[in-house]
Amino acid sequence: MARTSNFDQAQVHELLLQALETERGGIQVYTAAIKAAQNEDLKKEFQEYLEETRTHEEILTRVFQQLGMDTEEQSPGRMVVAHQGQSLVAAIEMAIENAEPAAAEIVAAECVVLAETKDHSNWELIGQVALKAKAEYAEALKQAYQAVEKDEDHHLYHTKGWARELWIQSLGFPAVLPPPEEVKQVETAIGAARAEQARDEMLERH
Repeated sequence: MARTSNFDQAQVHELLLQALETERGGIQVYTAAIKAAQNEDLKKEFQEYLEETRTHEEILTRVFQQLGMDTEEQSPGRMVVAHQGQSLVAAIEMAIENAEPAAAEIVAAECVVLAETKDHSNWELIGQVALKAKAEYAEALKQAYQAVEKDEDHHLYHTKGWARELWIQSLGFPAVLPPPEEVKQVETAIGAARAEQARDEMLERH
């Protein structure tokens, strides 16, 4: 594929700064979410995602080294991402302190979904850079993207399933725990939609 002549190195630089900060914030969000998790399957899931997020942070750190970037460089966008991560951690801690355990668990799942939505978007964009940027960026990012992409899909779609089912359970309706996204090992948006549809059809039969 031809490399674009409109490659904006400064904006790619900004994307990578935000991506690294998102991973660092994700480590803190998962650390807090584990404390709020009541369901043992969910707690185990969050612990696995925490370890994978630490690996993603290490992978991005290596990318920074390859590209000669400073991992501690700040930008207005990176500061916003850091603030968002701190706010999610504070929200989980507030729920643990003030809400019933089941309600705090839902807050934790929702906060993970918010964090992972940004994280997933970052990596989709990094994938675009790997396809279209000039060679030195493409080569550095392609391997990182391939190593992380499947984990990111897993984190987002599975946690959305957990948040949905925990809410349904709290409303007094039959819930599917672990969620169908987990059982079916969903890793795409289409797969997530199919899993949710299969869940509704299964409950209708019962």
